[in-house]
Amino acid sequence: MPTRTTQSIVHFFAPFALRGVDEVQPPGDYVIDQDEDLIDGASWLAYRRVAAFIHLPAVSTNKMTAQLVEIDPSELEAALKQDHEQDQ
Repeated sequence: MPTRTTQSIVHFFAPFALRGVDEVQPPGDYVIDQDEDLIDGASWLAYRRVAAFIHLPAVSTNKMTAQLVEIDPSELEAALKQDHEQDQ
């Protein structure tokens, strides 16, 4: 089953925490990778998300080491929603 990876950037205005990430992360822009599998049998191209990863540290941080941590996409969406509601 073919897998594709899409990449996006999300922005947090305040420090945040996610399960699987050891420390509270500072505000900033973060790269997110999402792996999706092609759904067989559909009469059009359709994909199902199977994994999501966050790149740490934030894009603007000048650290020499980087991590790729698997995260729950729904938890990321909830954290972003909460962050953006608090910012407004």
